[in-house]
Amino acid sequence: MELNRGINLGGFLSQCIHTEEHYHTFIVDKDLENIAKLGFDHVRLPIDYNFFETEDGTYIPDHFIMLDNIIKKCQSLQLNVIIDLHKAYGYDFNDAGNAEKNNLFSDAKLQDRFLKLWEKISDTFGKYNHVAFELLNEVVEEENASAWNSLISKAVAAIRKHAAESLIIYGGIQWNSAKTVKYLDRPTDKNILFTFHFYEPLLFTHQKAPWVAAMDPDESVPYPESMEYYKSHSRKLGFQGEVVTKADAKLIGPEFYEELILEAIEAANKAGVGLYCGEFGVIDRAPVPDTLRWYKDVDATFRKYNIGCAAWSYKLMDFGITDPHYADIFDEIIHLWINK
Repeated sequence: MELNRGINLGGFLSQCIHTEEHYHTFIVDKDLENIAKLGFDHVRLPIDYNFFETEDGTYIPDHFIMLDNIIKKCQSLQLNVIIDLHKAYGYDFNDAGNAEKNNLFSDAKLQDRFLKLWEKISDTFGKYNHVAFELLNEVVEEENASAWNSLISKAVAAIRKHAAESLIIYGGIQWNSAKTVKYLDRPTDKNILFTFHFYEPLLFTHQKAPWVAAMDPDESVPYPESMEYYKSHSRKLGFQGEVVTKADAKLIGPEFYEELILEAIEAANKAGVGLYCGEFGVIDRAPVPDTLRWYKDVDATFRKYNIGCAAWSYKLMDFGITDPHYADIFDEIIHLWINK
């Protein structure tokens, strides 16, 4: 299946108020038709576990029917679909480092529930050849790298019981960093795709983000700027700024991006699989002209190495490209992504 240029439907069935009213109004057929008209070939559809199941693990049949209708609509529009389990019961990337909340990797019962959910999803939607399955959005903790590989193997086997040919996608740790693709085990199954997320330099793409504790809410960060500027300012981000502070590149821009992505490409090549970027984007608090320059540099790097990608995100979520903040550069962004 083709995953060339796509868009995330963030905030629709994930990171949202889980109500029926929201599900039926946030993204509607007209949105999917617009995405297809703009020229995208796929949507990445983040979904929280509590769309599929209640807190006690009971599946919600009406929601599987709702998702089936979305998938059929995308099929009619020639849009491929990635079902991305954005949050699992027992694992939420927002709770990174909290062993009490994020106990999926230490609790066999929770892992069994995770695997059973993937059996249910693949049994229901594995019949569609335009649907791919992404196992879990972002595993963060370094100490979970080995346990994540183990769970990946079990999840792939669970999916293959019902979906022998479906594309299965997964990434490394540290918020799906390109630098951690190398920690993934070589797949023993076919039709596997490695993924990474790309928000570097975080200092720029997430500037003023209230959920990044060390980010100055009043500091406007330009792009481009010198590597010295980015390294000195990224130190305050601690672990989340290390990709920049430890970089060998002399310039922020394509040289820096290639350093990160080539490491991921090498890891994927050694594993015998392809590579895909499931998320990339710039927050709506960043300077608009600089945002366009960032998109141009990242897009050029992706194209140079033939990496398919999905932008974050279609609307709202602080990154929505159809929102007013991006209006002055929207046409240029779409032309950049779609028309080359």
